[in-house]
Amino acid sequence: MIKQISAALLACLAATSCMADNQQEPILPNKASSSSPPMAPEFTGINHWINSPPLTMQSLRGKVVLVEFWTYDCINCIHVIPHVRQLHERYAPQGLVVVGVHTPEFGHERVLANVRGAVQRYGIRYPVAQDNSYKTWNAYGNRYWPAQYLIDRQGRVVYSHFGEGGYEQTEARVRALLRE
Repeated sequence: MIKQISAALLACLAATSCMADNQQEPILPNKASSSSPPMAPEFTGINHWINSPPLTMQSLRGKVVLVEFWTYDCINCIHVIPHVRQLHERYAPQGLVVVGVHTPEFGHERVLANVRGAVQRYGIRYPVAQDNSYKTWNAYGNRYWPAQYLIDRQGRVVYSHFGEGGYEQTEARVRALLRE
C-alpha cells in the first residue's frame, strides 16, 4: 500500500498537474463554436468558507471571477499559489474575485484546521471554499489540481487552464475581461 501511494505521489509530482480519478470532462469554453460559453456552476457542497462568508456565483455576477481548484499538499498547486495570490492582489481593486476551491486528495487534507493552516502558511487572503465532498469539483467536471476557470461578468466560463504555467496568458485574459 505504501509503495502504491509513493508511486502515485511521485507520478503526480513529475506531472504539470495532478489528475483525480473522475470520468467527467472539465468545463471548457467551446472555441470551435459560435455558441455561448457555458455558465459557471454554483458552489455546492461546501463544508466551510475561509476568509469570507459563503459566496454564490449569482452574488458574484457583474464581477470577473477566477475559480481555482487546489489542494495544499500538491506540489503543482504550491507552485501556482504565488501567481494566483498576485492576480488577487493586483486585480481585486479592479473587480477580480479569486475563489480557491480546496478539494482534498488525501484524508489529512479534509481537516479544517489543516486547510486553515495552509491558507495562513501560503499567505492566501482571498476566499477559500472547502469542498471535501467534491460537489463543486464535480459540478465543474474538474479532474486536475491545480485547475483555473475564469468567469466573465455574465457568469460564463470563458477560459480554463490546468497545471502549472500559462501565467502570462491567464493574466492577459483577466485584464481583457476587466476592461469589458
